[in-house]
Amino acid sequence: MGKAKDLTKYKFGRLTPVRRVENVGKVTVWLCKCDCGNYKKIRYSDLVNERTVSCGCKAKENLLKRNYKHGMATTSNRNRLYRIWAGMKSRCTNRNATHYESYGGRGITVCVEWLNSFESFRDWALLNGYNDDLSIDRIDVNGNYEPDNCRWVTREEQGRNRRTNSIFKIDGVEKPLVVWCEKFNIPYRTVKSRLALGWDIKKALTVPIKSKYRRKAAN
Repeated sequence: MGKAKDLTKYKFGRLTPVRRVENVGKVTVWLCKCDCGNYKKIRYSDLVNERTVSCGCKAKENLLKRNYKHGMATTSNRNRLYRIWAGMKSRCTNRNATHYESYGGRGITVCVEWLNSFESFRDWALLNGYNDDLSIDRIDVNGNYEPDNCRWVTREEQGRNRRTNSIFKIDGVEKPLVVWCEKFNIPYRTVKSRLALGWDIKKALTVPIKSKYRRKAAN
């Protein structure tokens, strides 16, 4: 690396340069410490021109503020998020809760960050796609309520992810029955009825449905 100006005596927004690191091509890069405690590699030009002034935390804070400004934190919104948060905790910690056996009774927990702070859960929700038409969903239905395992989805998407969904394997690929039905463009109820009669899954999905008109014509 060639000689470059020592930036360790300066501060750029929330960033304090710690040391120069290996160039990326011909671009000079500095390792910086943000006021929030995170470290990030920043290009020299972005620092001195103040195009980058944080590790990314400032942008997240601004997004959160905009969400509030545009109605994402109205009273009704806060109340719905609070009910979701309270229900999530109850299912996992209250043995008398209606659905405890399917959650806390199976070992499903709420991460400490959310368990002890509604504000922490609320902030995560607003920064990760929450709106009043969506519900919280665990990506891994056997996993816990925590940021890396949760998302906001429609009721239809949530229904597909239920652990009670029937899973079928076709040509080595496993999918919920509802997904297979969509793929083969056949009604879910039709396939369920065929399976109940003992049909093979592939046959149940691929045999065409005979219309009422054709049956009458045949008679």
